[in-house]
Amino acid sequence: MEAATTAGTSQVRGLPSDKAARIVDAMRVSVAQRGTAGATFDVVAREAGVSRGLLHYYFGTKERLLVEVVRRECDVRVERLQDAIAGADNADDVLAALVRSFEDFLGEGPTPAVMFYEMMTLGTRNEEIAAELAELGRRTRSHLSEALRAKTQDGVLGLRSDPDTVATLLYALADGVTVRRLTEPQYDIAPVMTEAVSVARALLG
Repeated sequence: MEAATTAGTSQVRGLPSDKAARIVDAMRVSVAQRGTAGATFDVVAREAGVSRGLLHYYFGTKERLLVEVVRRECDVRVERLQDAIAGADNADDVLAALVRSFEDFLGEGPTPAVMFYEMMTLGTRNEEIAAELAELGRRTRSHLSEALRAKTQDGVLGLRSDPDTVATLLYALADGVTVRRLTEPQYDIAPVMTEAVSVARALLG
């Protein structure tokens, strides 16, 4: 992993990719299982199979490691979605890519969703985390917006509004379904998903 500069002034030192992946994944799982308070450096170091000092050396603080976890999560999902949309030849293909991306997210269980919402809660008390989350939100929205804009210019889509607004609405729609899934795990969301897909289809034009 190359040095990564955050939205503020913090910086993460370069770290061998295998160790970086283990540390980030261990923090990701720990936050979902124990919450941000319970995901201590001792716990993460033990689960990642590295020394606690290594986490301090490369990430400095738990908050910076948490930011790295969310950034990695966003980057992976955005890249997959962009690749899927790029290969779409019509609006139905774009919609299928969006639905598949969201279903993959839900299919991973509560871990990624819980992690994001834990981070959002932490952001209400930590300005650095709040700034990072805001920047990541802008980045993910911007990536989807640009992908939608490109498909509109190619004549594949006929968006109901500007790409940024449509991207924001699509993410808001996904957020709402995710929250319902988390609060009522036994609730059958299939009918809701059907209607959500119809809404998304109308937005794509």
